[in-house]
Amino acid sequence: MSRKITKKQIFEHIEVLDAGAKGKTIAKAPDGKVIFLPNAVPGDVVDIQTFKKRKSYYEGKAINFHKLSEKRTTPVCEHFGVCGGCKWQDMAYEHQLYYKQKEVTNNLTRIGHIQLPEVTPILGSKDQYFYRNKMEFSFSDSRWLTQEEVKSDADLGDRNALGFHIPGMWDKILDLKKCHLQADPSNAIRNAVKQFATQNNLAFFNSRNQTGFLRTMMVRTSSTGDVMVVMQFFKEDKANRKLLMDFIAESFPQITSLQYIINEKANDTIYDQEVICYKGADHIFEHMEGLKFKINAKSFYQTNSEQAFELYKITRDFAGLTGNELVYDLYTGTGTIAQFVAKQTKKVIGVESVPDAITAAKENAQLNKINNVEFFVGDMKHVFNDAFIKKHGHPDVIITDPPRDGMHKDVVQQILTIAPKRVVYVSCNSATQARDLELMDTTYKVVKTQAVDMFPQTFHVENVVLLEKR
Repeated sequence: MSRKITKKQIFEHIEVLDAGAKGKTIAKAPDGKVIFLPNAVPGDVVDIQTFKKRKSYYEGKAINFHKLSEKRTTPVCEHFGVCGGCKWQDMAYEHQLYYKQKEVTNNLTRIGHIQLPEVTPILGSKDQYFYRNKMEFSFSDSRWLTQEEVKSDADLGDRNALGFHIPGMWDKILDLKKCHLQADPSNAIRNAVKQFATQNNLAFFNSRNQTGFLRTMMVRTSSTGDVMVVMQFFKEDKANRKLLMDFIAESFPQITSLQYIINEKANDTIYDQEVICYKGADHIFEHMEGLKFKINAKSFYQTNSEQAFELYKITRDFAGLTGNELVYDLYTGTGTIAQFVAKQTKKVIGVESVPDAITAAKENAQLNKINNVEFFVGDMKHVFNDAFIKKHGHPDVIITDPPRDGMHKDVVQQILTIAPKRVVYVSCNSATQARDLELMDTTYKVVKTQAVDMFPQTFHVENVVLLEKR
């Protein structure tokens, strides 16, 4: 079957009008169709080459800039434009916040058809760089080459890379010099490990051929000063593993948790793998408002610790707790929100589908001497049923923080059936949040909404909504 060839078109002197979903910006073609662009800022005037045509829109890229937008700023990172991590580094921060706020409002009104109260302005992040507490880097023996390198006849020398996947290319890794997302010692550790591994001829992974030794490296930092490094090897090679792990331990004495994994399977996921502690503890600690959270290699914890604190304060404030409420915390994860609100409630019941997360939640509650929380494991749509509510009590308030896909319709239906007086809905995807809110609109009205920027330089945004019974 022959493939349909998309005819490329060029549109000249087009003004970029808006920013849309997934970080794309929006322009209008002369025929009235929308054009989605990955490499422009609202206010730019550009020539556009299309590479995809659909019934109601084009996808294209700016190939020539006639006028640069006043919303622009100079990207701080040398990898910007190739690395997919920070798509909005060329847009000044106040404009990033404007478009994030606009997307949330648009989704709630257009997808959810929600009558919004006065929208509380988005809460920006104090740190616009070096705010992440967790980064994962991949090793590759065939690094991503720039166009200049591809065209060049010169010997490209060392092809090893330690960095991020190029967007849309699972087997190509950008070799990072400096990343502006995680504070030191992250860059120093990554660069030293790469240099040492290359000098000692340690084989970098090849994902296509499934060969090599060094696979991934995870670095976690915390506000307490703890540092965790987890090395992932494709096979056991005791001499070389010890050589590298000893080098890391000696070069970076500030590492408090040094661990490794031998993962011989096709993918990099570590959740079904044994994590072996090489030096220090098998965990680090994070602090939040007098609470301690123990984080291991597999733990989920919000990646921007400082903004997570702000997000949780807003969530607690929206819940309007007086100390007498029974609260259900759905999709509780490792129970951070449940423990954060516990002291202002009668009791909190947390539910989560990942057994390891619930084990961590129980351990952290014990650590924090919190006695009025209980955690249960299971798939939300099966666990959260009439028998569960009969056993554990009718909630006064529900807090829900589901994954990107939003809540299962059976969970939404159950919330409507038991109809607590307040629901606080925390979401990392306002489109699926809006879909769920529309289903709840007959019983609940949106009283407050507050967007929170957890990820500066990206298009991602969290949103908290307070629902009260009509």
